Amino acid sequence: MTGTVSYDFTDNTVIVTGAAQGIGFEVAAYFARAHANVFVIDFDEAGAIAAAEKIGATAIRCDVSNTDHVEAAVAAVVATTGRVDVLVNNAGILRDKVSWKLTDDDWDAVMAVHVGGTYRFTRACVPHFRAQSGGRVINVTSYSGLHGNTGQANYSTAKAGIIGFTKAVAKEVAGFGVTVNAISPNAETAMIASIPDEKRAAFISWIPLGRIAEASEIPPTIAFLASDAASYITGAVIPVDGGMSM
Repeated sequence: MTGTVSYDFTDNTVIVTGAAQGIGFEVAAYFARAHANVFVIDFDEAGAIAAAEKIGATAIRCDVSNTDHVEAAVAAVVATTGRVDVLVNNAGILRDKVSWKLTDDDWDAVMAVHVGGTYRFTRACVPHFRAQSGGRVINVTSYSGLHGNTGQANYSTAKAGIIGFTKAVAKEVAGFGVTVNAISPNAETAMIASIPDEKRAAFISWIPLGRIAEASEIPPTIAFLASDAASYITGAVIPVDGGMSM
């Protein structure tokens, strides 16, 4: 929960999915320090509650792949604060295998959480953005979505799909004062921690800045995209990856 807060989100309602840990938690914590009304969304109910208690936010258990869960979560947010201003679609899972060993369940689960969750939460929030004549959506994609990655055909496809979704919806909602952008981060998370040492060293060798970011280094870019300072930016995919995707 480190990092200087450069923006004031007082009276803004912010939804962050996959926020019980990792980048999602740091994003939620950043917005909480910026005085937003933050809702920590996660499938892990205990984790979401613990995260929310740490930062002074509200926890909601939600399976982002389930339409009823998502619509109920957004309805609960609006019932509490009367609005939703910022949506950060961060929830994700891994089911890594080479493509010929992937099962249908491996494929479908990753698509349902990454692309499906991003779609469902955005769809549920857009009517509120339209009624307010404004809103911000920030989606989390990855290097794998831009360039592919061995053993991640499902994940790479899902993250590439989020890029296409971002650009399409940005065009659809621009007339309502809503911006839709994406970031492509790499940071120290549980996913990165699972990489064996020799592969980790190879991974770091691809990064011009020579290191993996701390998760707390990612939220400022998301906050910028959510702020008034980024009012003329939409449909963009911003790498926050130390130059890896150059």
